[in-house]
Amino acid sequence: MFADLPGYGYAKISKSISAGWPAFIEPYLAIRSTLKLCGLPGGLERAAQESDHQLIEWLRAAGRDFAVAATKIDRLSGNERTRNLLALKKGLELDEVLPVSSKTGYGVKELWARIEAAGEVQG
Repeated sequence: MFADLPGYGYAKISKSISAGWPAFIEPYLAIRSTLKLCGLPGGLERAAQESDHQLIEWLRAAGRDFAVAATKIDRLSGNERTRNLLALKKGLELDEVLPVSSKTGYGVKELWARIEAAGEVQG
């Protein structure tokens, strides 16, 4: 089962509304015993955002497993992909970022493998 956080990162709503979301999102992420993996998708054409850093640090502090998927890689040339992927890893201080394209299917198998592996973990 997948649960989508409403408007995380990109939402066409007022900041006053989105400011109240942590009050129910953070407890969900912190205490949901069946939550096995948090997925953080983001377009590879953009740089790491402060909100990305904050969420990753929060997930680490809460002991939550997560995976970052760099989406829309089909929009960039090979050199741009490589450069942006390295910049994203460095910017987020991660060893692994999964490059994915829903348009071409690139990386979809690897992303599903990561999701399935998280579901197999007992705990």
